[in-house]
Amino acid sequence: MAESQNTKAFYNTEIPSDWEVKTLGTLGTFSKGKGISKSELIESGIPCVRYGELYTKHDYVIKNYLSFISESTASQSIAITKGDILFAGSGETIEEIGKSAAIIKDDTAYAGGDIIILTTNLLTDSICLSYALESDFVRKQKRRLGQGNSVVHIYARDLSKVAITLPPLPEQRAIANGLGKMDEAINANNQLIAQKALRKKWLMQNLLTGKKRLKGFSGEWKKIGAGGLFKSFTKKGFENEELLSATQDRGIIPRSSLEGRVTMPSSGIKGYKLVEPGDFIVSLRSFQGGLEYSYHRGVVSPAYIVLKPKEKINDEFYKQYYKSYEFIGRLATAVIGIRDGKQVSYNDFCIVKIPHPSLEEQTAIAQILQAVDKELTLLKAKTDKLKEQKKGMMQALLTGKKRLNLEYHGE
Repeated sequence: MAESQNTKAFYNTEIPSDWEVKTLGTLGTFSKGKGISKSELIESGIPCVRYGELYTKHDYVIKNYLSFISESTASQSIAITKGDILFAGSGETIEEIGKSAAIIKDDTAYAGGDIIILTTNLLTDSICLSYALESDFVRKQKRRLGQGNSVVHIYARDLSKVAITLPPLPEQRAIANGLGKMDEAINANNQLIAQKALRKKWLMQNLLTGKKRLKGFSGEWKKIGAGGLFKSFTKKGFENEELLSATQDRGIIPRSSLEGRVTMPSSGIKGYKLVEPGDFIVSLRSFQGGLEYSYHRGVVSPAYIVLKPKEKINDEFYKQYYKSYEFIGRLATAVIGIRDGKQVSYNDFCIVKIPHPSLEEQTAIAQILQAVDKELTLLKAKTDKLKEQKKGMMQALLTGKKRLNLEYHGE
């Protein structure tokens, strides 16, 4: 990449002198999809895109179709094809409206309702345009054009006025190629994450239940009521301790590390329960994610149950087991009505049968699952790094601050 030279003023910044400022209305023609209800979807058939998929499933380009309809439904809808760009015409938040993706598949598909279609002209690379449409400058315009409160809408007449900066067509194609390679790297890494996650799921289902045994271990596992291994622990009056929160993805964490504004209980925390590292917490959503484990000392709401082991255990083994489908299923069976908001009581927990292998086998299983978790953490960190690199590339390439060597891309 080379530094951009010869610039001209554009709003509060500068762009290369050979770039053009266009409105979306000059880049093609707009049309609108027609409603496709959930009841009209079939397992296989003619592909279609529904508006919700634009901001939940697709990122910049549509590589695979996720929904299908019959010929009869298609005849009542609007056809879309390669090169078209689709916009979500509505969303629950101002950030969702106008979310777009370019179609790169040759198949003819159909657009559902609340999708706005831009069929671009031959002088525009739709993939490059789809990246540019998610730049900060364009997103600000779309947010300003959004209308509504509980549901926010944007319309073709407004999108047609959105200004965008575009380089010459050869450079558009080079930018699309470069950013596309970054997306390929991100997707490849995410596929590895999905494979490792499936492997972890298989290991949990088999190792944590004793269906598969590690080399050197034999004999039938004991299964005992959870109350035989864990006791309820309540100690209050620790007003100077850190306030902790139960989360499904991060376990028990300091409330100060939560995103957003943190509010303290109006009545104070004198009646809150002490939690120490190694304790387990029965949270209000135990049927969704098992019990939560704490690496921290602090206090939690008196609505939670604090559990301490009655004997020496491998914490990681039971931390993993309490996240397994087997345990969550057993707990849900033991507690009728939990999905309607009922709190799990200690008595409910006590009757759930849980495995009790030897401490040595607990440790061996935990080490394997921890190793997989470490691999997953490293892969997720790699995805985050790639996304950050791509963000930097987009910022540089889509503003013209860096110019690609077009000869390298065969232009």
